[in-house]
Amino acid sequence: MPDRGDSFGGRVLVCQDAPVADDLTLADIEAASQRLEGVVRRLPVHSARWLSDRVGGPAFLATENLQRAGSFKIRGAYNRLSQLNESERAVGVVAASAGNHAQGVALASQMLGIQATIFMPRSASMPKVTATRDYGADVRFHGATLDEALVQARSFAQETGAIFISPFDHPDIVAGQGTLGLEILEQVPDVRTIVVCTGGGGLLAGVALAVGSLRPDVRVVGAQAAGAAAYPPSLIAGHPVPLKTMRTMADGIAVGRPGDVPFAIIQKYVRDIRVVSEDMLAKAQLLLLERSKLVVEPGGAAAVAAVIDDPTSFEAPLVAVLSGGNVDPLVMMRVIRHGLTAGGRFSQVTVHVPDRPGSLAGLLAEIGAWDANVVDVSHLRTNPRLAVDEVEITIDLETRGPEHREQLLEHLRTRGYRIAEVH
Repeated sequence: MPDRGDSFGGRVLVCQDAPVADDLTLADIEAASQRLEGVVRRLPVHSARWLSDRVGGPAFLATENLQRAGSFKIRGAYNRLSQLNESERAVGVVAASAGNHAQGVALASQMLGIQATIFMPRSASMPKVTATRDYGADVRFHGATLDEALVQARSFAQETGAIFISPFDHPDIVAGQGTLGLEILEQVPDVRTIVVCTGGGGLLAGVALAVGSLRPDVRVVGAQAAGAAAYPPSLIAGHPVPLKTMRTMADGIAVGRPGDVPFAIIQKYVRDIRVVSEDMLAKAQLLLLERSKLVVEPGGAAAVAAVIDDPTSFEAPLVAVLSGGNVDPLVMMRVIRHGLTAGGRFSQVTVHVPDRPGSLAGLLAEIGAWDANVVDVSHLRTNPRLAVDEVEITIDLETRGPEHREQLLEHLRTRGYRIAEVH
């Protein structure tokens, strides 16, 4: 058996005998909570009946997507920057981020009168870039990934003397993020499970330390995107292991290597890590938008995605953390379509029909009779898989769900239509 945990399915169970960092305690989180008074919003948790129905008991949403600067990151950033001495403040700070940490550091720097330089990957969304600049930071682009931007930020710190502000790998950052754990316990005192979106691990470690110190009976679960899941192999190995590649729309939690400080805490306090697919992230975003009227970025929806992926495995009362709401509208459009597709409400159907007048009209009439909505239609006559007397028609469809879609497809088959592909 591995030393640190066993992997099976979408989760990693973590052994409980791993060492924890000795330089961070509950007292540090409580002190951070005092520093953050009047700085962060104490957001109420929202009851989510649609999620409660799935888990079979009370379920709540911790709405850090509504936090100042759009995510929980202001907690750790302000806690870290507020403890810099005068000489450190004078040389300024530098950070690297895909957007949320950037905005947190920029806002905290503005509040404290500190010059901030932020390195962002070239893929960073423009709304996050604009917001970071609006808080007064000097934004510079470097690399295609957050890890590449991090390397450049550290190099800048060495060259200029600026204080590097890690997005997750510093005790003050983790302590600041952990204040959310205190607030959850205050607002949901009977909570049994807390699910936390996870990238580098700062938020998960902070919440887990706070909750584990006060309520060791509460299960704390991390949630990572499958395309950037660095914690499962690291926990099995017993030390941080960098990913070779990453691919996910959840840029806010796309971190290729766990932080050393959060990793040690997570080893001790976190019961398991759930890994969620892109489809499930999109479904979670769409559900949060439709049912709770909340705009959440893909990474911020990871906790909800983990719950809806396997709802019966979580004990209620449950709190799912929505870690951020800084989403590019263009990304949101793609995600909504992806979520509708994953939920069986949007489909792209390719049909082969006879190449003669009236074939398209007849096909559309059959679809209309089943109350499906045609969004787009395209024709293709040059395809090796087509017979000489056939035309390929691809139709974007809106249906009421998987059952309605399957009923429509079966009806078309019984009417003699040759369905080549369904996406």
